[in-house]
Amino acid sequence: MTNKFLRLLLLAVFFISAGYAQQSDMSKSNKAKSDLYNEIFQVDSTLFSAFNNCDSATYKKFFTDDLEFYHDIGGLSVGLAIEMQEFSEMCARGTHIRRELVKSTLEVYPIKNYGAIEIGVHRFSHTNKGQAEKPSGTYKFIQVWQKKDGQWKISRVISYGHDDMKNE
Repeated sequence: MTNKFLRLLLLAVFFISAGYAQQSDMSKSNKAKSDLYNEIFQVDSTLFSAFNNCDSATYKKFFTDDLEFYHDIGGLSVGLAIEMQEFSEMCARGTHIRRELVKSTLEVYPIKNYGAIEIGVHRFSHTNKGQAEKPSGTYKFIQVWQKKDGQWKISRVISYGHDDMKNE
């Protein structure tokens, strides 16, 4: 009986420790996902603070040179130079555009050996000269973030759902 008891005890210890190891691995995985979510949320916030304030020097830091921007109404634009030209023109028009992330919609997924995918919904508002701010619309986006040398940069953007855009 003593051998049987010892075997049962060892078996119980084995299953408990295996379960703990699996739970520990899941905890590490959940922490990594949470850390990635927080990192992307932070860089998204900094990027769009620059966007909202027409801070072109900061805005530019968040894109790769080979940026591809797919917009359901505007089409495809390729390259950081085009994005910066469009950003400068938008800021020069004197119509202030403000972007706000709908945080409850934010999804972040890792891309092994590259970075992350950010998916979400954001609201835009605009202010024409001498007028109060008005809603422009709520739209969907996907951004592919590359992490290189410790820096997060967007390499691809898909922006869609602009059917109800209001900018007048």
